[in-house]
Amino acid sequence: MEALLALIIGLLTAAGVYLLLRARTFPVVLGLSLLSYAVNLFLFAMGRLRIGRPPIITANAQGYADPLPQALVLTAIVIGFAMTAFVIMLALKARAELGNDHVDGTHEP
Repeated sequence: MEALLALIIGLLTAAGVYLLLRARTFPVVLGLSLLSYAVNLFLFAMGRLRIGRPPIITANAQGYADPLPQALVLTAIVIGFAMTAFVIMLALKARAELGNDHVDGTHEP
């Protein structure tokens, strides 16, 4: 299971970096989203997910789930959504002013 999760994180990271290197704005936004998903999965994996465990230590609990990675990922999801909305609005404004959707503002040959 750990190898599968590592493979998924690696594929999301590779696809995100590949899309970040494109010349159009939509693939760049998609690449940023894929990278944020990869980071969220990585944070979950580092938190050692435990199913059916309480998030706090009690006297009768044999183990507990660490609530810190869950809080970090929840915060990262909100920040990622706000960042995606901002970048999309920035791309739309650049498209309106420059007349194209290239990242560097130039036309394709």
